[in-house]
Amino acid sequence: MNLSYWEYKTWLSNIDFTIVGSGIVGLNCAYYLSKKYPKAKILILEKGVLPQGASTKNAGFACFGSISEIVSDLKSHTEEEALELVRSRWEGIQLLRSTLGDSNMDFQQHGGHELFLKEDTNLFNECCEALGSVNKLLETVYGEGPYYLRSNTYGFDNIHDQYISSQFEAQINTGTMMNALLALVRSSGVNIFNSVEVTSFDDNQGTVKVCTNQFEFETGKLIIATNGFANQLLDQEVKPARAQVLITKPIDNLQIKGTFHLDEGFYYFRNIENRILLGGGRNLDFKTEETSKFGQTQLIQNRLDAMLHEIILPNTDFEIEHRWSGIMGIGNKKRPIVKQLSDNLICGVRLGGMGIAIGSLVGKNLADLI
Repeated sequence: MNLSYWEYKTWLSNIDFTIVGSGIVGLNCAYYLSKKYPKAKILILEKGVLPQGASTKNAGFACFGSISEIVSDLKSHTEEEALELVRSRWEGIQLLRSTLGDSNMDFQQHGGHELFLKEDTNLFNECCEALGSVNKLLETVYGEGPYYLRSNTYGFDNIHDQYISSQFEAQINTGTMMNALLALVRSSGVNIFNSVEVTSFDDNQGTVKVCTNQFEFETGKLIIATNGFANQLLDQEVKPARAQVLITKPIDNLQIKGTFHLDEGFYYFRNIENRILLGGGRNLDFKTEETSKFGQTQLIQNRLDAMLHEIILPNTDFEIEHRWSGIMGIGNKKRPIVKQLSDNLICGVRLGGMGIAIGSLVGKNLADLI
């Protein structure tokens, strides 16, 4: 540990709370801890130069669940459980909006739409039949039923002539959102150290000894907010899930507006600055995509390219500009794990691909646990 007296004394001594992970959950947890304990010394450790995982690598969907997801949830959950999943997403987005303000994340509420492939006739019919009952169930969240049938006005190909839309779904600029959140947390007096990876910790009575790839120190309480990487530090029911994404170069006269899901939500796309951002395909090879390693596979990238040509932009010339991936945290259950594991150890993980919607709420709930 090659630290001077000044370095250790200033930044690594008398730490009250240490948060592992500077994504949406970790930053919100730090922000609400600083409001709850204004004199506390709070430290965030982030293993990446920028936040890793999914917080800065997602598609920027402020979504609450497509109709097929709700129908599927109602088969494996009680009505109250399914309703609570949607309610937490809705409340999480409202919390994020009130914390940062819409302009600081370019919040735009253009609605969300679920497309149904022509071969998915049974699923389309099932969702159409469930519209009335699902809308009635969700009135307690939105004040009115969110879903309605809409014609295929954007010229998508190889899908049913109608898709099922929700007026409440929205989109954000992930980069500006995270930049604003980082600035807010830093202005609250929280220190953030990047390129510092926690390798292990020892939960002693009264304090936690934290070992990193750079130094060791002690903290009063340790909060794990690493989501898709949680199983590297904790024995909890959460596993990584890689999401592959691409974006085109700008396209002239691109009229597509809103957020879109198809193939039971395994694919998603939107217009961002006259480009199409498209991601998904994990269902093509679940085992390979159950990884914490970033990267792309030919199988999924070929499918994404084909979807652009055959479904989304069938009569439009375009070029791919960039490809990337993010790491989500998923499990057998959709509810996130927000749990006090000991007097000094707390975790908030397994956001199930809904980090934008529920990340703020999970972060606040973590702070409330302490």
